[in-house]
Order: sequence, then structure tokens, then C-alpha cells
Amino acid sequence: MQNVSSRIINGSVDTEFLLLGFSGPWLFQLLYAGIFTVIYVAAVLGNVLVITVTSLDPCLHAPMYFFLRILSIFDLSLISAVVPKTIANSITHQNSISFLGCVAQVFLVLFSADTGLCLLTVMSIDRYAAICHPLHYEVIMNRSTCMQMATFSWLNSVVISAIHTMSTFSLSYCGQHEIHQFFCDIPQLLAISCSKHIIVEIVLILINVVLDFCYFFCIIISYIYIFSTVRKIPSAEGQAKAYSTCLPHLTVVALFLSTGFIAYLKPTLGSSSSTDLILSACYIVLPPSLNPVIYSLRNRAMKAGLEKLIRRKLLSKQNILLFLQD
Repeated sequence: MQNVSSRIINGSVDTEFLLLGFSGPWLFQLLYAGIFTVIYVAAVLGNVLVITVTSLDPCLHAPMYFFLRILSIFDLSLISAVVPKTIANSITHQNSISFLGCVAQVFLVLFSADTGLCLLTVMSIDRYAAICHPLHYEVIMNRSTCMQMATFSWLNSVVISAIHTMSTFSLSYCGQHEIHQFFCDIPQLLAISCSKHIIVEIVLILINVVLDFCYFFCIIISYIYIFSTVRKIPSAEGQAKAYSTCLPHLTVVALFLSTGFIAYLKPTLGSSSSTDLILSACYIVLPPSLNPVIYSLRNRAMKAGLEKLIRRKLLSKQNILLFLQD
């Protein structure tokens, strides 16, 4: 089995793949580009806002906001690995992506998605500690523990993504290298492979699915304990507030995992229907777009931090105008 570097050096692989996911008439291509541009700009603005507010406001340096900041960084990485190239291909009416570009997309998508899932699991544990063990919260979620959890999420995802990427691009590819998807997706790459070693990557996918299910199981268990504690809150308003915060979290996690599982586990025959494209868009585009709203911008502390940031900027502009007038 040849590795990626030797395949590039020996020139045994074509220099590009064709992404045929959103191919069609030029007007439709412009429509796709417009929709993806709006979603991408919204996702970038939302996540950059979260990163900025949680970094500048000292009141938002608690563990929860530390993990939110890192999650926003990887959400930006996930959506930026795919959407700008999709927009560029739609506008230029070209569907090609270089071999190295395809390698980078596969690695970044896996790395960002796996890290995001790890962080969502860590965040559920953080909420469990805060709600179920409030008196010991600062001891449980101290700075050292938070750094260790974040580092584990990053290192674990790097190893998994590197193994998947090396395994996928060590395969041989047949035909015209046409990928029936709008980005380099492992299931579609396996569908055009003529290698005898494809079973290795399939086994790796199944192992990764089991690990992801373990993360999801951990999140579910955390929220079961959280909900059981919330039910003991005497105030109906307090219960409603807790549920309105937790249930959207679970919805996004469930949507992200279910669409990802279906995309990776369903039989792939080399072609992709509109349903497959929607499923892929759900786990690539929706989490980075929805996470800033669900996890951050609905939060009172985040809103207060944003207001302080805006007032600070407005005051600085007013001071500059007054200086110029004088």
C-alpha cells in the first residue's frame, strides 16, 4: 500500500478530482453560491463574535466560555474547509479540486468535526458539574482540568483524522475521479476506489462511529442527570430556562451525529442524490451556523458582554469625533 507522499512524487495519481455535487445550469450554480455565501457569512460573523466577546470580557473567562471559544474556532475551520471552495466552483462554473486540496479537505473536515464533538461532550460534562455539583464546580472544572480536556480533544482528533486521511489516499482511484458530492467526502472517495484494501478504511469508519456513539452516550447521560436535577427546582420559570438552554443543545448534537452517521454508513454506489447532498450540508454547514446562536447569543452573560463591547466601541468613536472637532 503506497503512502500519500510517494503517490504524489511518483505522479501515479491524477492531479485533481471533479466535484459534481451541485453541478447544473449556471443560474442554479449562482443560486447555490448565493445560498452558501449567506450561510457562510452568517456563520463567520457569529463565531467571530463569540470568540471576540469571550476573549475580551473578563466576566466570560469561566470554563463554559473557554470551551465555547474553542468550539467556535473549530466551527470556523469546519465550514471554511468546504464552503469557500464550493462557492468558488459555483461562480466559476468549474468543479475541479486539486489532489492536495482534496487531502486537505478530508483532513480538516474530520479534524474539525471530531474536535467539535469532543468539545460538545466536554461542555455537557461542564454543565453537569455546574448544575449537579455547584459547590464543587470550581474544584472539578479548574483551569488545569479544562486545559487537559481541550488538549485531549485536539490530540485525539488529530490522530483519528490523520489515520483516516492516510488510509483513504493510500487507495487507488479509477475512472475520471468524479466525486458525486460538493466536497471531498470519504464515502464518495471509497465509491470511486478500485483498491483491494478498501476494507481497511471501512473498518476505521466503523470504529470511529462507535467512538462517536460513545461521545453521544456520554452527552445523553450527562443531560439525564442534569434534567433530574432541574426537575427539583421549585420555580417553574427556572425549570423552563434550564430546558430552553439544554434541549436546543441536544437537538444540534443529535442532528449533527444522525446526518453524519447516515452519510457515512449508508451504501454508496458512486452517485449522490439530493437527499445525500442535504444530509452532508447538515453536518458541514448547520452546526457552525447554529452553534453561535444556540450556545452563545441566547445566553444572558454573552448578551451583556456584547453590549459592553458595543458601548466601548461607540464611546471610543465618540471620543475620536470630539477630539477631531476640538
